[in-house]
Amino acid sequence: MSRITRRNFVKLTLASGVLTAAVPAPALVAGTNLNEKIAMGGIGIGWRGGDHLNAFNGMSDVSLCAFADPDDARLATAKSRIKDAACYRDMRRIFDDKSIDAVYVATCNHWHCLASIWAMQAGKHVYVEKPLSHSQWEGDQVVKAARKNGMICQVGTQQRSDPMQDEIKKFLHEEKALGEIKSCAVNRYGRRLPIGKRSTPLPIPEGIDYDLWLGPAQDEPLFREKFHYDWHWDWNTGSGEMGNWGVHVLDDAINNVLLDKVPYPKRIMGGGARVTYQDAGETPNVHFVWFDTGSIPMVIGLSNITAGPNTKSAGKHTGPGSGYCVYCEGGMFWGERGRGKALTYDGKVIREFKGNSGSGHQRNFIEAVRAHDRSIQNGEVKLANEVVAWCNFSNIAFRVGKPYQQKNADILNGKTDGRWEELLANTRELLDANGLTMENSEVVLSDVLTYDEKIGKFTGDSAEAANALLKREYREGFVVPEI
Repeated sequence: MSRITRRNFVKLTLASGVLTAAVPAPALVAGTNLNEKIAMGGIGIGWRGGDHLNAFNGMSDVSLCAFADPDDARLATAKSRIKDAACYRDMRRIFDDKSIDAVYVATCNHWHCLASIWAMQAGKHVYVEKPLSHSQWEGDQVVKAARKNGMICQVGTQQRSDPMQDEIKKFLHEEKALGEIKSCAVNRYGRRLPIGKRSTPLPIPEGIDYDLWLGPAQDEPLFREKFHYDWHWDWNTGSGEMGNWGVHVLDDAINNVLLDKVPYPKRIMGGGARVTYQDAGETPNVHFVWFDTGSIPMVIGLSNITAGPNTKSAGKHTGPGSGYCVYCEGGMFWGERGRGKALTYDGKVIREFKGNSGSGHQRNFIEAVRAHDRSIQNGEVKLANEVVAWCNFSNIAFRVGKPYQQKNADILNGKTDGRWEELLANTRELLDANGLTMENSEVVLSDVLTYDEKIGKFTGDSAEAANALLKREYREGFVVPEI
């Protein structure tokens, strides 16, 4: 389809308010239509959706033709930026448009999988924001949909397209500049404010189609103060800090430390609590997890509270606040978004790394679409589905946890190169600074959960409760299909 035809199509849809028949564009496959602009739609025009609008709109070989968002105000913002674009509340109007080749999905977490599946079933390539899935089963269906329909699907862990990552892997594994890797601690320590707790349900703001906003999620009353963004801290729609920042920092460690050779943790133990806030949030604001990788011991610690009421400090930890620390024979490597450094155990910097991904991840997606070659993707959906499992399983561990007892935590002592003991000591100190204790502040700890990747389920202790959280219930009309 020519650029003129696309433009006329958009004007026609704007004038009529309905989709009209259009000659479908030839499939974008390797060696064909390489001079054509890729016609793209945007699903979700919030914070991240706006970032993707900027990235794709800046590409000379991409044409943003349509947007969908159940919030009229956000649609108006997109319309002000791309005046010829068609705008709809219902994303299915974009999927029905035969002229659109690809979409980006930047909805709330609970919509990521269904939107991606619908798009690929309609013949659209998909760039979908992280975390890929809200529950692990639905992520599996996205991978199957990509394979069944032959579509390119990229997930927005954008640091994967930073050239610095290859430098880090070479430094740690080929040059072995710091010697043998002994263990890894992943961090996300950053202050967040409470989201409030209303005595009556939050009224849905005017101009929002709430049925479309909910989609697959259950229709439950909201008691937070703000409608947008704070859905992250509600299990019905979000994945907590583990699915927000945890997926980025864990992705870095899985990529650079484990070299993507461990698709799923073999065993996991985790716990945490939501403390000090007294708000409507459900997800933990203190979260600590151990992973059995089969080789290098790994833990992750996340916290959104401060080390006491009179400080902005997020508490004690080794390494960057948002990143990971690799403990080696000859020193440490600290990795974070856009930079990294190797240093001795007494703090002397050995080497520094500087990255710059920019919009490289979106560009990588477009190149893969043009070549119709998933092997050149940096965030291919199968890999991303495996990475997000570490986050989903971490949340499951918290949700099936039992009241914290030190004797249960002690079973890992001496098995993690000291990382588990250090993580728990730092967490205890953080709680103590807030007048709380591990044993008496609603902190929970799971059993050691064993995951069998061959059957895609947990086995052993707490397996029944854990397996029940691998898949969610969907609302009628918005059911994620089994592929």
